[in-house]
Amino acid sequence: MPHNNANALTERPDVLTKPKLEGGRRFVMSTPFQPAGDQPTAIKELTAGVRAGERDQVLLGATGTGKTFTMAKIIEETQRPAIILAPNKTLAAQLYGEFKGFFPDNAVEYFVSYYDYYQPEAYVARTDTYIEKESQINEQIDRMRHSATRALLERDDVIIVASVSCIYGIGSVETYSAMTVDLVVGQLYDQRKVMADLVAQQYRRLDTAFQRGAFRVRGDSLEVWPAHLEDRAWRFSFFGEELEAITEFDPLTGAKTDSFDKIRIYANSHYVTPRPTLQQAIKGIKEELFHRLKQLQEEGKLLEAQRLEQRTNFDLEMLEATGAARRASRRRRSSNSSPTTPSSSPTKATSACRKSAACTGATSAASSPLPNTASACPAAWTTAR
Repeated sequence: MPHNNANALTERPDVLTKPKLEGGRRFVMSTPFQPAGDQPTAIKELTAGVRAGERDQVLLGATGTGKTFTMAKIIEETQRPAIILAPNKTLAAQLYGEFKGFFPDNAVEYFVSYYDYYQPEAYVARTDTYIEKESQINEQIDRMRHSATRALLERDDVIIVASVSCIYGIGSVETYSAMTVDLVVGQLYDQRKVMADLVAQQYRRLDTAFQRGAFRVRGDSLEVWPAHLEDRAWRFSFFGEELEAITEFDPLTGAKTDSFDKIRIYANSHYVTPRPTLQQAIKGIKEELFHRLKQLQEEGKLLEAQRLEQRTNFDLEMLEATGAARRASRRRRSSNSSPTTPSSSPTKATSACRKSAACTGATSAASSPLPNTASACPAAWTTAR
């Protein structure tokens, strides 16, 4: 899907229809240092620009002059969620560590590409050679991506440190936020219905090899390892249909670490798709396939037609069986931009970019879905609305 690279702001529907379970927290910096030199003036002027709705601002400074510290102070002053854009994973990791140190009690998250290796699929018609797509996903980075998107929808004190991969399309934020499961202690639930909802969220049932993105049943207890947690899982204890307790525990040792009165489970995939949308997409794909095959056959490209029909029918069977629909579920009008991490952000957020050629192109693509946004890039930081 094409990105919206126009500089004009685009309207974004309010997707935060559910109250935030962890909202209301403030940004609080933890540092022994105080602004010095030109920093107080820069903090004051940039903060005023953000509050006044200025679209673009630039913070210039030599290496080691405290530009990242200044940006952290601006985030604390404005009390707005922030997206920090970096040109590569290495710099993103460095900034993530720095902001994590400045805001230890707030949600500082990391969002970069989760591929360690990626080989796209290819087909050579002359030799009828098909090369399958091959990829290797880093599970730790995948978990951190889930933690980042969940934090955007559940908390106000969020800082996302991202590479430019965040401007590429992910699943619809409207669908992702709607397909959640809320469980409250003392309420009545059909355990089988809860399990069916987890399957719809692309969680897998693994009663023995329990791992992230899976659930299992132990008598009257249902245990879920959420997609965003690394070494914690949740146990839901039922008495009949009544939910008696929600316990957080260590999956390795079984030790209890916390308890909750209410919990919200987010999907195990950013591309989760409701069944009606999936069926509609499959119908559209079949219609498009029919016309495309007819065109290829009329042009005498029988080998290409046979290969296209074979691969597409295989993908359709996978869609119907597993619900994995990254492309089909995101069909939109060509005039609309693909859903991205910035478009999942609250309307009043600060977007920051580390100055570079890669970031310069990313800012125009990433900032446009953010109405009423301040965006900032470091040897320069810039801020844009």
